[in-house]
Amino acid sequence: MWRTVARRLVIMIPQILLLSILVFLMAKAMPGDALTGLLDPSIDPAAMDAQRVRLGLNNPWHVQYWDWITQAVQGDFGQSFRFKMPVSDLIGQRMMNTVWLSLATLILTYLIAIPLGITSGRFNDTWADRLITGYTYIGFAAPLFIFALLMLWVFGFHFGWFPTGGSVEPGTEPGTVQYVASKIYHLLLPAISMALITTVTTVQYLRSEIIDTKQKDFIITARAKGASEARVYNRHILRNSLLPIAAFFGYEITGLIGGTIFIENIFSYPGMGQLFLSSISLRDFSVVTSLVLLYGAASIIGALISDITLSIVDPRIRIK
Repeated sequence: MWRTVARRLVIMIPQILLLSILVFLMAKAMPGDALTGLLDPSIDPAAMDAQRVRLGLNNPWHVQYWDWITQAVQGDFGQSFRFKMPVSDLIGQRMMNTVWLSLATLILTYLIAIPLGITSGRFNDTWADRLITGYTYIGFAAPLFIFALLMLWVFGFHFGWFPTGGSVEPGTEPGTVQYVASKIYHLLLPAISMALITTVTTVQYLRSEIIDTKQKDFIITARAKGASEARVYNRHILRNSLLPIAAFFGYEITGLIGGTIFIENIFSYPGMGQLFLSSISLRDFSVVTSLVLLYGAASIIGALISDITLSIVDPRIRIK
């Protein structure tokens, strides 16, 4: 087991290194450079060239990359020209909002998906199964941003049940019960909107696993020995069907990364996703490269978590 984890950690290092190179090169291909937004366009071109030489922006790309990655490893991601503050501090302010939103979405996803998947798989070809399957087909067909806009209009603007922007009520004192309640209240609608769409894959996968497991020989043998239907489902079918779902936990985390980018912008939720899109439109070089690197690293770590979980639930795939 530990050998498998160590092997995957070693493999992850060159993946993150390659990702950082690609992120840096794509950022360099953007119009302008890290100095473009910091200086007045009317400044003397000679003075601007002198500043580029001083900051090393005229150096070869590999020299610039080495300077950037060595600083990033130490937690220095540069300066944001838009916010006039260090990028690490800026991301730190937004990160917890994104973490709480992702965590709430993940919890709601499993709270919705597991009961629906179990019901659909156990009572397949019934009206309940058809209703659940119909819901998943609609979820597969509905784009997340369209569904989120609909949820915002219906429950935010029309009924007024949820706030339509922000992460906390202005003026609420941090650390109080009212502050925590306001934070939860503000993230509920974005989390529910994303969970209702992301849950459909888990529902369909769990349904298929249960239906497939029901037909296996050891289930037929258990029934032939006189085991009750509840025991067959709880001790044999459900336990074996949930193992692959647990193995995909890390990929669920990875899938949330793209979703939060759209959700945070639609609901004006001040997280890293909203910061990412606004920084792209303003060409805030340092913020964009840092966020892409963090998102990519989170995806790689999510895949690592899935591999480790899968090796725990299915020892046959472990590396010896």
